[in-house]
Amino acid sequence: MDSLLALPGALAIGLSLGLLGSGGSILTVPVLVYLLGQDEKVAIAGSLFIVGSIALAGGLQFLRAGFIHWRSVLVFGLPGMLGTVLGATLAAYVSGAMQLALFALVMLTASWFMLRPVDLAHGAGHERAAWKIAADGLVVGIVTGLVGVGGGFLIVPALVLLGGLSMHRAVATSLVIIALKSFSGFYKYLDVLEQQSLHLDWTTLLVVTALGILGSIAGSRLARRLPQEKLKRWFGYFLIAMGLYILIRSAPAALGMTL
Repeated sequence: MDSLLALPGALAIGLSLGLLGSGGSILTVPVLVYLLGQDEKVAIAGSLFIVGSIALAGGLQFLRAGFIHWRSVLVFGLPGMLGTVLGATLAAYVSGAMQLALFALVMLTASWFMLRPVDLAHGAGHERAAWKIAADGLVVGIVTGLVGVGGGFLIVPALVLLGGLSMHRAVATSLVIIALKSFSGFYKYLDVLEQQSLHLDWTTLLVVTALGILGSIAGSRLARRLPQEKLKRWFGYFLIAMGLYILIRSAPAALGMTL
């Protein structure tokens, strides 16, 4: 399929991250699979590299401002890295079709968070037990490693409700955590791809990453002018449509059925 079709998709990945602080990573796998025709496992591995790179670039913008909460990076991020490695290890024993079906379910979960957001205002300022934050990080990490999403839509509410962070600090901190988890999962995926004689398309990865970073910068600027709640609602509807589409396409193969 013509790789030019992926250019708008790559920009959309970054725009979503810049506008909403999450959601962009959940577009990456569909762009790589359906617009570029990549194998599911190659796309998930590539997604981890792209997501990690865009998140790192975004996190660096907050570094000087002092918004990053390093205790949460350690308590949430380190178990998250372990969970991502575990998820990537499990991926070697799960078919690509099953991974896409699970990915679709994650998209539908994300749509629920977008359409019915948690009341984050009541979570900030009340830091909770470290083991709860670590356990949440582990679970989100496993999801990241298995289906290739950064999990910002799960991390930000967790940091606010469990970590007691403000929204600004939670978004900044989540970008660092996403980068750590994504790169650790990507490193493990290199073994998975080698075992199955699959190869990454580095040219595509670098182009999509560069466009994603540009889109993220543009999105962060647009975010100051556009209504966030309306954006989240429309993005939630989009995730429902995409999630159902991917689920319908992948479920028969995941269940060993033939149409």
